[in-house]
Amino acid sequence: MRIARFLAAAGVASRRAAEAMIAGGRVRLNGAVVQHPATFVVPDDVVQVDGRAVDEPGRTRLWRYHKPPGLVTTHSDPQGRPTVFGSLPTGLPRVISVGRLDLASEGLLLLTNDGALARRLELPATGWKRRYRARVHGAVDERALAALARGIRIGEISYGPIEAAVDARKGTNSWLSLSLAEGRNREVRRVLAHLGLSVTRLIRVAYGPFQLGQLPRGEVREVPAKVLGEQLGKG
Repeated sequence: MRIARFLAAAGVASRRAAEAMIAGGRVRLNGAVVQHPATFVVPDDVVQVDGRAVDEPGRTRLWRYHKPPGLVTTHSDPQGRPTVFGSLPTGLPRVISVGRLDLASEGLLLLTNDGALARRLELPATGWKRRYRARVHGAVDERALAALARGIRIGEISYGPIEAAVDARKGTNSWLSLSLAEGRNREVRRVLAHLGLSVTRLIRVAYGPFQLGQLPRGEVREVPAKVLGEQLGKG
């Protein structure tokens, strides 16, 4: 197995991120710095990242995690803010996230021990929708919301179709439901801000077939292997 794929399968990082680690001289194979991501790993080889040994990949696993607000989706933060991975329950293997939720956002975050799977599930080509509920402040124009289904361009960025609808209103506050396929960085917040709406709460309630449901905040539940296999077979 090539070392970049090995690192992804071991849940260290996506294959692209693993290649960046290799380029940065952070990966060693049997004590020697790896020079190329196509270097092969064979049984009994010792792989290290930043001086720490990496276990051989196990079976692919996926977990649902209810991310609370106030955590950054990263393994370490230069600003010293609390992180998702520093807040996970003990007993989990090394995992990475499927996409991200920003600091203030909450809700469903998928975690996996397989970097290649994470990359696959992040791609719009998979066809899995990300579904959100957003509490917003401001005057909601339902025609403008409906127009999001055709996509929207904001500055230099073009966003794909977004299905959006009003669930409830109370004064100048409303709850919206949104569904999108791309999930770009802060996409929901930026698009709604463009419509003159301030997001005061943002909850991801589903990612593809996987639901947040009644999972308590801060808790993790593994997706059964049979269910994972069935869903990946559809993707």
